[in-house]
Amino acid sequence: MDLKSFENNSPRLELEEYFSGRTRAWGVFQSGLLGVHRQFTVDIEGVVNGDTLTLTEDFVYADGETDRRVWNIRRTGEHSYEGTADDVIGSALGEIRGNALHWTYSLALPYGNSTITVKFDDWMFLQDEDTLLNQAKVSKLGIPVGEVTLFFQRVQAEASVAEFADRPVRAAGDITYQPPQPIGQPNGRGNGHYYDAAE
Repeated sequence: MDLKSFENNSPRLELEEYFSGRTRAWGVFQSGLLGVHRQFTVDIEGVVNGDTLTLTEDFVYADGETDRRVWNIRRTGEHSYEGTADDVIGSALGEIRGNALHWTYSLALPYGNSTITVKFDDWMFLQDEDTLLNQAKVSKLGIPVGEVTLFFQRVQAEASVAEFADRPVRAAGDITYQPPQPIGQPNGRGNGHYYDAAE
């Protein structure tokens, strides 16, 4: 794919803005070569400090295994980013255009009782202000190993609670009972009944 072809796509992806706060992701890693198929969820906490975005990613796999990765991502130019994490070998290099981000990096991937070094060719696409799609091709020595598919959703629950909490609360003494108002005019019979003006 040509990243520049996404230049005019919207909504525009601002990495620091999207990942600031809480995000949840659902994903799957598939590898026919390694005989692996793993589903997982990720809870992500993002904090922006100066020019650095720190992402704490907590993984829970379908088999109950858990893992954590902490990214430190820094903008290095108008469209470029650099990221580091404990299991990333060297640095991840990324470029952003329009609604798309392209990352490339090498990762020490757990395999059995050891790890193997694989290369990630990682694409992210912002669909709307809360939804991000991610697809990564995984290879070793140029040979396809597998792929990762992820769906990100920003968590809005805290914002909703905060918005509700900011609303003014009326004390019980401030509420005055107002009897229902009759529709129409008195019928003149002294029985408290009303007739509609159209009668």
